[in-house]
Amino acid sequence: MRNAGIKRKTLETDVNIELALDGSGKYSINTSIPFLDHMLSLTAKHGLLDLNITASGDTNIDYHHLIEDIGLTLGEALLKAAGKKTGIKRYGHAIIPMDEALAEVVIDMGGRPFLVYQPLIHSGRIMDIEVSLFEDFFRALSNTAMMNLHIIVHHGRDLHHIYEGIFKAFGRALDNAMTVDHRVIGLPTTKGMI
Repeated sequence: MRNAGIKRKTLETDVNIELALDGSGKYSINTSIPFLDHMLSLTAKHGLLDLNITASGDTNIDYHHLIEDIGLTLGEALLKAAGKKTGIKRYGHAIIPMDEALAEVVIDMGGRPFLVYQPLIHSGRIMDIEVSLFEDFFRALSNTAMMNLHIIVHHGRDLHHIYEGIFKAFGRALDNAMTVDHRVIGLPTTKGMI
């Protein structure tokens, strides 16, 4: 079973994540940040992850610590659940339209973390959350998951639509990259390790 449970507790945050890569999109998410809960629910549903997250932190200061630590913990859980990565497709790609917005996410689970982040609109608020914090979330996630992650928004006007498209596309691309393909013998690399 490709499952993982990770806990991260600091003086600023307390994050608990359980996930199953071979799930059906069931989720229970409570980060104390409603819009982030919505986005992570979309990732789970469209990525067919079974995902449970409970998280709290010093949101009275701002959301940065908690959002970044959720990214760190989720990335660590993804890496642990992937195990040796035997038989995975390794690469994943999705393009998701959300009304006027079009988001593209491309993933390589090859063990070399890197983030290319082009969300089209880098700043602004959705309710009380500054959307620039999502770059910190995805950078933290890509680093601990050892994931090459490209996020590109081709067009869009409404921030909610843009970020909903990103998180849906991330879920779909992640599912594609982590899917076991029985045609793959061993690891999907010529190097012998990823």
